Amino acid sequence: MRAGRPLVEVVRLGLLSYQEGLRLQQVYLNRLQSSPAHALLLCEHPPVYTTGIRHKPYPGALLDQLRLLGADVHRTNRGGLITFHGPGQLVCYPVLNLCSFKKSVRWYVGQLEKTIITLCSRFGIEATTSPHTGVWVGDNKICAIGIHCGRYVTSHGLALNCNTDLSWFRHIVPCGIEGKGVTSLSCELQRDVSVEEAIPHLLDAFAEHFTCRLTDGDTPETDEDGSVSST
Repeated sequence: MRAGRPLVEVVRLGLLSYQEGLRLQQVYLNRLQSSPAHALLLCEHPPVYTTGIRHKPYPGALLDQLRLLGADVHRTNRGGLITFHGPGQLVCYPVLNLCSFKKSVRWYVGQLEKTIITLCSRFGIEATTSPHTGVWVGDNKICAIGIHCGRYVTSHGLALNCNTDLSWFRHIVPCGIEGKGVTSLSCELQRDVSVEEAIPHLLDAFAEHFTCRLTDGDTPETDEDGSVSST
């Protein structure tokens, strides 16, 4: 039986490019290789469409169309198909070694879903899981989940629509699921719900479902090779 609850550092990154989000995840992944330094990276991204692992790449014409809308496009090594990230969406990248929690990817994804379901319940929204990964309100997805896990170390994560401009989703089939829609905390409550309002509820629910302790941290100084500098 493990002694104590794992400590997870909460890093609030604010608005930053998707590329910078990938780089900072790698910084924390590198750190985790040498110590049990789990991290929860919270951020928003400027408009960007991201594609996950699939057998065939998306047609270049589609990706060019998306760029013409004023969004970046990135291919990633997470699970899942195409989705959108943008302002008003709370993006959470847990960088965890599951050996300190439970060595099960299925368990991990389930705990992420439970975290968001609990968050939604605190806003009075009834959210559920479905055969499709993510969290749903009826037939509308409120939170997308796409992860990467190698040797039980996690990256990528979840994206919760708070007061996101949902019109960006009209140009794609979100996560490749036909006949389903998207929603947000603001749409469900018919009032503006900001990322900042949602963060405390996310942190409380994450600590509950992952049975961990959270501590606030700062973005580290990094060297040219991406390693964390000591201070």
